[in-house]
Amino acid sequence: GDIGKFFPSSDPRWRGADSLDLLATVVASVGDAGYRIGSVDVTIVAQSVRVAPHRELMRARLADVLGIAPAGVSIKATTTDGLGFLGRDEGIGATAVAVLEAGS
Repeated sequence: GDIGKFFPSSDPRWRGADSLDLLATVVASVGDAGYRIGSVDVTIVAQSVRVAPHRELMRARLADVLGIAPAGVSIKATTTDGLGFLGRDEGIGATAVAVLEAGS
């Protein structure tokens, strides 16, 4: 489902919320639905921010919240080669795909 259904940007109570706390809520909902996180693949899109120095800490923190081993968390980065608002360093984008497994 759309994450906006959980935490709509129009709701001021989510302003400044810790994203790992929000992720933990989603992980709990996945468990309540009878699934568990098998692995995740994250791609960060940023023109000048360097991900490499932070990758292992990010993997460890995500793995902890997801309840999986760090080996199950892939984090990679790319740029837009100067295209669009991301290429102008006006923001950072990210996509994540999670593999769900039956059972909790």
